Amino acid sequence: MIIIAGYTRTDADKRDSTVEAFRGMVGRARAYDGCIDFSISADAGDPERVNLFECWRDQATLDAWRKIAKGQRYKFRKVAVNLYRADKAENGHPPASAAISPTGLRR
Repeated sequence: MIIIAGYTRTDADKRDSTVEAFRGMVGRARAYDGCIDFSISADAGDPERVNLFECWRDQATLDAWRKIAKGQRYKFRKVAVNLYRADKAENGHPPASAAISPTGLRR
């Protein structure tokens, strides 16, 4: 599984139109075989931040998508994105051993 998570920054008065410009690409990605999730969304706490999240079945699927994605071309002020790889995913609740206490420490 491949997860890409991060954000970009744009002018506050352009953020919503920037997110809207990617609506078509989000729909195409979500319909693409091997896409588990794909989101480009306005941040709830920062009017200049656009959040990015992608989750793909595997690297081959992501590579194939990238060849045809053809998203909007924007020049963002800042881009901060990380790529994560995992060989399995958990559905539902995490095991008790992974529970986080209210203080933020593992139990």
